[in-house]
Amino acid sequence: MSEVNTRRGYHSPMRAESAKRTQRAIVAAARELFLHRGYTATSLRDVAEAAGVARPTVAAAFGSKPALLRRIVDEALAGDDEPVPVAQRPWFAPVWQAATPAGVLDAYAGVAVLINVRTAGLFEVVHRAAGGSPELNELWANLEGNRRIGAAAVVNHARTLGPIRDDLDLDHVADALWTLNDPALYARLVLEKGWSEADYRRFLARQMAAAVLP
Repeated sequence: MSEVNTRRGYHSPMRAESAKRTQRAIVAAARELFLHRGYTATSLRDVAEAAGVARPTVAAAFGSKPALLRRIVDEALAGDDEPVPVAQRPWFAPVWQAATPAGVLDAYAGVAVLINVRTAGLFEVVHRAAGGSPELNELWANLEGNRRIGAAAVVNHARTLGPIRDDLDLDHVADALWTLNDPALYARLVLEKGWSEADYRRFLARQMAAAVLP
């Protein structure tokens, strides 16, 4: 009788937790370097040194620098590393729970603030680096496309609760909301011009209402 290989399929919770801590350290180090040094100027070796790990550890965990940047952006959008879509996050729930179109847009303005605080700098990193890599071109296109899909979903939800403007077709209304939820707008007003987040949120809510409501 052959011996059973007891090591096959072995899973150690401690080992898994250690690997997760290592990945989080790499993500945190890479995020800081990409934001402050730039994506192109940062190597995987730089990331490894900043995270206190060996370069092969970074490569084994993420595969490539574009894949690492994608992971950083995904976590910034979601707020953590759990595999839950943005629209299903608890902090997005007020958008779906609002009782009126105005309430939907006010809640969505709050969501935009939460997301843009975390992602404005990273979106700029991706945008600047996109021309030099097919993978990052694809990442940028996906980010922009997903923002547009999200804006359209909010517009469609709002119109189930009451009237929205009828002088523009739905695509144009969604385009307007997509333009307003852009992290670049947050970067321009808050990071460059020094607006408070509260002033930015009020401005965003007013502009979203003007773009969507009659």
